[in-house]
Amino acid sequence: MTSPIDQGRDALLVVDVQNDFCRGGRLPVPGGDEVVGRVNRLMGAFAHVILTQDWHPPEHRSFASAHPGRQPYDTVAMPYGPQILWPDHCVQGSPGADFHTDLDTTQAELVLRKGFRRDVDSYSAFFENDRTTPTGLGGYLRERGFLRLFLAGLAFDFCVLWSAEDAVRLGLEALVLEDACRALDVAGSKAEARRRLAVAGVACLEGHHL
Repeated sequence: MTSPIDQGRDALLVVDVQNDFCRGGRLPVPGGDEVVGRVNRLMGAFAHVILTQDWHPPEHRSFASAHPGRQPYDTVAMPYGPQILWPDHCVQGSPGADFHTDLDTTQAELVLRKGFRRDVDSYSAFFENDRTTPTGLGGYLRERGFLRLFLAGLAFDFCVLWSAEDAVRLGLEALVLEDACRALDVAGSKAEARRRLAVAGVACLEGHHL
C-alpha cells in the first residue's frame, strides 16, 4: 500500500486513452474501454493530471503500411533498434486519434502529443523510441516540482511500461495503477512488462486503493 497522495508533489499520467486503442478502433487494446471509468475516478483523486495523446502523421514509419510486404505485428530493424509494425492508428486529426468520448479531459493541466516524428515511434511519454530524443515532459515535471508519478492507461505493456521506466531513469518515483490499464499482450509482452517494471523498481498497485 502506497502512502497517501501528496497533492503538491504527485501527478497522475493518463496514457493514450484514445479511440483507436478502444473497441472499434484501428489498434484496439483488449478491454481498453474498461479503463475509462476507472481513469475518470482516479483523476478526481489528484490535483495534477497529465494526458498523453498518440499523434502520428500519415505514413508513419511504425505503420506496417509504410513497409511493402510487411504485416502488422512484424518486427523490423530501424536505426534506433527493433520496431514492431502496427496498423495505421492515431493519425493526426482523425477520429481515432481523439480521446475516448467518455474520458473526462477537463482536469488535465497538460496534454502531451507524441509520435509526431515520422521516422521514429514514441511509446514513452518522456522520450522517442531512440530513448534519447526528449518530449519535454521530464523538464515540465521537474520545473513543476513533482517527485512521484502515478500511471494509468493504454497499453500497459508498451506506452505505460516505457513511460514508467523512463520516469525512474529521470529520478522520479513511478507507480503503475494496473487496474486502470490494459495490455495488448503481443507475444508475451504483458509478462515481460511485469518483469521489466520489477527490475526498474516500479510498483504495480490497484487504483481503487487510493
